[in-house]
Amino acid sequence: MKNYRFLSFILLLSAVSSCNLNDNSTTPPYTQFAFVQVSPDAPNVDVYADGNLLVSGFPYTSDTGYFSLSPGTLNIKVAATGTTNYVLDTGFNLAPAAAYSIYTIDSFSHIKGVAVIDNFSVPPADSVRLRFFHFSPDVAAVDLGVTGIATPLYSNRIFNDESANTSYQQFITVPAGGYNLEVRNAGTSDVITSAPGAVFQGGKVYSIYLKGFAGGTGAQALGIGNVIQNE
Repeated sequence: MKNYRFLSFILLLSAVSSCNLNDNSTTPPYTQFAFVQVSPDAPNVDVYADGNLLVSGFPYTSDTGYFSLSPGTLNIKVAATGTTNYVLDTGFNLAPAAAYSIYTIDSFSHIKGVAVIDNFSVPPADSVRLRFFHFSPDVAAVDLGVTGIATPLYSNRIFNDESANTSYQQFITVPAGGYNLEVRNAGTSDVITSAPGAVFQGGKVYSIYLKGFAGGTGAQALGIGNVIQNE
C-alpha cells in the first residue's frame, strides 16, 4: 500500500510517523492526501502545505504518496524550486475519513490545482480497478481505448472534466494483464498517443491520465501517465 506521513499541525506539519494505510491511526477523524505534479512545462517545484514545506525540487509526473492529517481546509502553495513566487495558492476542503489526490495541471503560467476523491478498495487478484483523467490542456475531446477494440473504455473526455462531473472520479474494474492503450480523437479511430504493452497487475488500483501538450516534444510530448493508488 502507499505509505503516508502523519502531518501534525501542532508540530507545523512535521512528518512524525510512517505506516501502512490500513493502520488504525488512519481511521476518523483523519484524512489522507497525495500530491501529483502534471503541469507539462513546469520546472521542478516546491510544494507547501499550510505554509510549511511539503516537498522540494518536485519534478513533472511525480507523486508524493499519502500524508495523513486532520480534516478541514488545507492550503497548498506551489512555486518554482528555490523561489517564493507562488504560482498556485489555494485551499482544499478535505472531509474526514476520506482520501484525495491533489493534481497540479495546465501550463505553468495557468497552473491550477484539482482534488479528486480516491478509493483504495482492492479488486480480486485477477482484476484491476482504474479510472482515466484528461490533463492535456490544449487537446480536444478524446476516447481511451485498446488497440483492435472499437468500443473505448472511456468516451468523449475533455480537459479536467472530472472537476465538474465527479462520476469521472470513479473506478471501473477490468481484467488484469497487458493492454495496448490508445488515446483517440473522440468518436474516431485516430490515435493521438499510445502506451503499447501497458501491464496492469492484479489487485491494484490505477489512475491513468493523458499528459503533455498537442505537438509537444520531449518531456512535454503527449503521453499516458499513471499513478498506482494502493502501492
